[in-house]
Amino acid sequence: MTTKSLLVELFVEELPPKALKKLGDAFASVLAGQLKDQGLSSAESVVTAYASPRRLAAHISHVWLKAADKAARQKLMPVSVGLDALGKATPALLKKLHALGADVTDPAAAVAALQRAPDGKSEALFYDNLVTGATLDIGLQQALEEVIANLPIPKVMSYQLETDCALPGWSSVNFVRPAHGLVALHGSTVVPIKVLGLAADNITHGHRFEAAVDPVVLKDADSYAATLLKDGAVIASFADRKAEIARQLAQAAARVGHGARPIEDDALLDEVTALVERPNVLVCEFEKEFLDVPQECLILTMKANQKYFPLLDAQGKLTHQFLVVSNISPLDVSAVIGGNERVVRPRLADAKFFFDQDRKKTLGSRVAGLDKVVYHNKLGSQGERVTRVRAIAKAIGQQLGGEALAGQADQAARLVKADLVTDMVGEFPELQGIMGRYYALNDGLSADVADAIEDHYKPRFSGDELPRNQVGVVVALADKLETLVGMFGIGNLPTGDKDPFALRRHALGVIRMLIEKDLPLDLSTLIWNSTGLTIAKLFEPYPDFNQARLQVELSDFMTDRLGGSLREQGYSASEVGAVVSEGQFPERLDLLQARLAAVRAFAALPEAPALAAANKRISNILKKAQDVDPHVSEVLLKEPAEIALYAAMKAVTPKANAQFDAGDYTASLQTLAALRAPVDAFFDGVMVNAEALDLRLNRLGLLKSLHDAMNRVADLSRLAA
Repeated sequence: MTTKSLLVELFVEELPPKALKKLGDAFASVLAGQLKDQGLSSAESVVTAYASPRRLAAHISHVWLKAADKAARQKLMPVSVGLDALGKATPALLKKLHALGADVTDPAAAVAALQRAPDGKSEALFYDNLVTGATLDIGLQQALEEVIANLPIPKVMSYQLETDCALPGWSSVNFVRPAHGLVALHGSTVVPIKVLGLAADNITHGHRFEAAVDPVVLKDADSYAATLLKDGAVIASFADRKAEIARQLAQAAARVGHGARPIEDDALLDEVTALVERPNVLVCEFEKEFLDVPQECLILTMKANQKYFPLLDAQGKLTHQFLVVSNISPLDVSAVIGGNERVVRPRLADAKFFFDQDRKKTLGSRVAGLDKVVYHNKLGSQGERVTRVRAIAKAIGQQLGGEALAGQADQAARLVKADLVTDMVGEFPELQGIMGRYYALNDGLSADVADAIEDHYKPRFSGDELPRNQVGVVVALADKLETLVGMFGIGNLPTGDKDPFALRRHALGVIRMLIEKDLPLDLSTLIWNSTGLTIAKLFEPYPDFNQARLQVELSDFMTDRLGGSLREQGYSASEVGAVVSEGQFPERLDLLQARLAAVRAFAALPEAPALAAANKRISNILKKAQDVDPHVSEVLLKEPAEIALYAAMKAVTPKANAQFDAGDYTASLQTLAALRAPVDAFFDGVMVNAEALDLRLNRLGLLKSLHDAMNRVADLSRLAA
């Protein structure tokens, strides 16, 4: 039996554009998976997904008309249940065989045909039979029903269909959008299936206005895309349509000249691809006077509201021209261009109005309005939050740069949320921080403070840039730490894929700033371990805040984020484990890279495996002993091996400690590597748990001293195999 290509298409009303690509991919992949599971597709099958505003389709090559029959073995029951003492079939066994379609007219023959095999502690009866392969019509029906039930539909619609039975009436159907057509072709043959009240056919529909014929008749599965393009004026493939739009955007920008380029936004490109069936890119423009408005405002309103592609010049500045992806291609495009220019003008005028109105009041005058904006019902208003951020920013600024930096950080922290009560940010929340910077500059504030107002949200996403100056870094740290401490203190933790306050992103932002900006800050002291101001103390007025819970859960969370970040950078699990203890956040992240480099260099030494294993052994011994005093009495050193180890430690550890104190962690570990031989000799020749108490305690003290010296840089036991 030969294979043929299979095409399945659902023709529907306009699909949600932001979900189209995901829906198209899921439609094809789930359908192909179902057919594969039923044995209807071969190993050579290739799956191609199609998705346009009004269709979901899949083309699958090498599909069988009928799956091959296959042998199957089914467990029936234990022998003790299926056969009586004489070896004859029990009623339970005969009933089971009859249900499976086996011939039980001769019970003895039926029993003889069964197989016996061990099944755990007992022996069981198994029934061998030949399972008939599924036919394509039955298999595809089942597969398509499974696809429809499992599509990642953002919001299901319910609509009515007139019933086709003898009694008149209506039935309710649930799907992403009302479906109006179903195509199912195996080669050139229609597969007789029915879903969503639709019977399969070889007819679909093309572009609403530009199709050459309607309906579009499909000759066979393999000619689907070409026929739709020729007769229906539709590029069926999402990927092909996206590539065509990108090509036309670049081509149109080149026609404009002067180094113009369309703004890069893959999400916007995907959304526009989901809105058109045959793209036609046109160049439009608006009045240059609107360019006095910050370009971020104009870009956002064109992208978010109109789905336009703004044009930037060679220096990245917004021009007064923009690109429109039209779904029609008339001979005279002036009406389309003029219509889009008329539509965008009020949007830009609104942005200009908001900008002009907002500048009539200073940012400082808006701070009081934050008291009326709720931040969290358990943590007060945005005004209260700003008070906390200011206190944290001053403390961090004082540590990093003294009074001058603390003063600038306090000034910026006071204003960082003020733009939340402006008209522009009220209309476009995505511009928070960005507009604050513009308004701060308009008020005559310094560039450092203005930049910090925008940058305190950074990094906004993975790989985003960090704040551009030290004031911004201080305020960004203060803002993120305030959020983390507050949310963990009230038990508002991320769960699964839900993280409404972006706590994972805040944690990684704090980690990145401390490491990449080389900041000498001890987070645990800053948050909760100081006799003076700590972040946790700022939340004492709030009854739902629990500091005991905070210390455990936030430390675990930050440690987990740090470990994940380091592993993503290429460090092994053992290297990370050596410098990041589980549940214990490192005191100084700015020293972490040097410690990791030292661990990696130490692990490459020939002495490393033996010392790591010895360190692990020492750790286990000390755990059992508990509260060991690292004091060593030379008088109680009896065995030559312990005398030699103590002498080696006196010679090596002062140098290693000096190197550690100087920050040369690599040299410190390499110096300690000289202890390998005396450590090996000690464990070969000395009984640590001696019967005499004074000897035992002295030897434990020697091991404790050795353990403390070897683990100043990292926990070397984590490197043991």
